[in-house]
Amino acid sequence: MEHSSNLATALVPLWLTLKVAAWATLLAFMVGLGLAFLVARTRFIGRNLLDAVLTLPMVLPPTVLGYYLLVLIGRRSALGNWLEQDLGIRLIFTWQGAVIAAAIVALPLIYKSARAAFEGVDHNLESAARLLGSGEVKVFLRISLPLAMRGVLAGTMLAFARAMGEFGATLMVAGNIPGRTQTLSMAIYDAVQAGQDTLANTLVIIISIVCIVVLLVAGRLIQARA
Repeated sequence: MEHSSNLATALVPLWLTLKVAAWATLLAFMVGLGLAFLVARTRFIGRNLLDAVLTLPMVLPPTVLGYYLLVLIGRRSALGNWLEQDLGIRLIFTWQGAVIAAAIVALPLIYKSARAAFEGVDHNLESAARLLGSGEVKVFLRISLPLAMRGVLAGTMLAFARAMGEFGATLMVAGNIPGRTQTLSMAIYDAVQAGQDTLANTLVIIISIVCIVVLLVAGRLIQARA
């Protein structure tokens, strides 16, 4: 009976975690893919600096990233005030804010993997397509992206797993509101603090199984690419 109750309790943060991780991965994918192709294919002033900035979330403490986000999109910031007053969009203490925080943390995994994949594509194939009359967009969609797809997908899977486990930045931006912004990581923390070991074990097992499956799929993609 207790096991069934714990499982039911875990479903709400599990669903929220999957929703936040999915949207965060989609956002990181769109931004990271474009930036990875830009850095891999062009040379410009500040290229190395841009690469360092995009990699920074991998080494900065998540709480620092959360603080930066509060400064950027908080209600007292120019951007946050404009979003709330003019557009009616409030990001702090919402699941959408959790998406932004998780996306920034997951972005380097997609960017690094996609950049390496694009740099591994044979330039001669792209040049041949251009000689045959294909435009840059068509070359990207027909040649560059398909050949780099396994590496891109591997990075995307890793980013999804990272977004699922995000804690620090999400807590700073979205808070820990049960049923609204409480993800599995936060629910585990609360369960441990409350001495609910059985519930904590259930939550840990759930998130561990999901992340292991994601990592196995990502590993297969990386091996196939190699």
